Amino acid sequence: MSNSARCFVILALLGGSGILAQPIQVAPANPHYYSYQGKPILLITSAEHYGAVINKDFDYAAYLDALQGYGLNYTRFYPGAMFEPAGKFMAGNTLGPKPGSLVVPWARSDTPGYRLGGNRFDLDRWDPAYFARFKDFLAQAGRRGIMVEICFFNSQYEDTWPLSPLQAGNNIQGAGRCDWRAAQTLKDSSLVARQDAYVRKLTEEANAFDNVVLEICDEPGHIGTGFALSGPWVAHLADVVRETERSLPKKHLLAQEVDGPLGGPVDFAADPRFTVIVGQYIWGDDQGEMGGMKGLDFKYKDNKPIELNETGYFPLWYAGDKVADSRVEAWEFIVGGGAAFNHLNGLFTVENPAGTTPENERVLRALSNLRRFMEGFEYVRMAPDKGFLVSGASAPQFHRALSEPGKQYALYLHHSSEKVGGSYTVVPGDYREELVVKLPAGRYHAEWVDPETGSVRSSEELTHEGGNRTLKTPAYKIDIALKIKRVP
Repeated sequence: MSNSARCFVILALLGGSGILAQPIQVAPANPHYYSYQGKPILLITSAEHYGAVINKDFDYAAYLDALQGYGLNYTRFYPGAMFEPAGKFMAGNTLGPKPGSLVVPWARSDTPGYRLGGNRFDLDRWDPAYFARFKDFLAQAGRRGIMVEICFFNSQYEDTWPLSPLQAGNNIQGAGRCDWRAAQTLKDSSLVARQDAYVRKLTEEANAFDNVVLEICDEPGHIGTGFALSGPWVAHLADVVRETERSLPKKHLLAQEVDGPLGGPVDFAADPRFTVIVGQYIWGDDQGEMGGMKGLDFKYKDNKPIELNETGYFPLWYAGDKVADSRVEAWEFIVGGGAAFNHLNGLFTVENPAGTTPENERVLRALSNLRRFMEGFEYVRMAPDKGFLVSGASAPQFHRALSEPGKQYALYLHHSSEKVGGSYTVVPGDYREELVVKLPAGRYHAEWVDPETGSVRSSEELTHEGGNRTLKTPAYKIDIALKIKRVP
């Protein structure tokens, strides 16, 4: 065997072993999307409430199987600095484990007195059982082609900070003597040192995995901390992550939610330390979280993947046809140019980790249809096109479009009202419209797609001389999608 042949075999073996594999990264062909294992990838899911690792009662294998079964490829979790009281928001909330089912990164001490029962935590020692579960979750997700976003922190609340191992009454070091409003600021240097160690350890333990995106904090400022205080804390922890990975083999994407006013202390969209821009809920306002749709409108220019990584808590925070409400926000965001969508789903519980209900089947199927619809395009060649739909849609309606001008077009339209607080309420009707779109001259194939079922409702061949063109939709009740591709 020649030396070059030997090198080829060695490289093939190394690639198969994962040694040469790279973590999920920004797509080289388009910085608004992700790439994984050399191919573009959209992250689309409906996920449990981030407690999969800290809640020992949760069968995450069954949960991951359910996502994989619908072709969904994304989930998130909180590693343990923040979790919720059992039963908060709704029964079965995975982020609110029973006291005896809680597992977090820190080991227990021999000193009693933890607020939820049992011994206090020793912040100088890590719990091997936790990290075994942590790594197994990442490995099992990876085997199923599921990307995992590890969100180190969520803003503390008045009822969550007293439960955290980082609160002074819950650890033997007495770290974290501040109140909940100051818990995620730079005010308490001893607490910050413990938070640094936590972020550093999690970053190290996750480094071997390719299916990981790291995230600093959900809602860092608007709950109680304040943007001016939380912004420097987020920036400090970004430096901790980057410094930690400097000496490690793999470099992971780092995400952060834009919280508060655009351009304010917690707007890191243009900061080079962060590679992913995060919005939550559909729109938001300048007093709180930046919504995903707002991110598309105002942050696309920063040339980074934009995520809508948390919606309203399904089904609790939706009205009317709740399944359709959740469907339309996913389709609008992704067809508008989003890179990742995560629907927060309360139907995944300890009792039913696979979320096997008729209602959830409809939710997951619509997301699966969305992924298939988008994968019918070379979407990395496309960009938001606000001029494609000229007129014709009846109110109330929202729409988004992507295009590679003259070659491929995607349009999504739904009839809904916007609910203050971050979700849509769909407005069903008997819709059949004549939409005016703008196309260059050419021959095209057009298909109208039903987002709920994924079926093609009608199709036609177009020969167009350029300019405006009227297209008739099939009859539909809530939403419709259009796929147009140039015929060679």
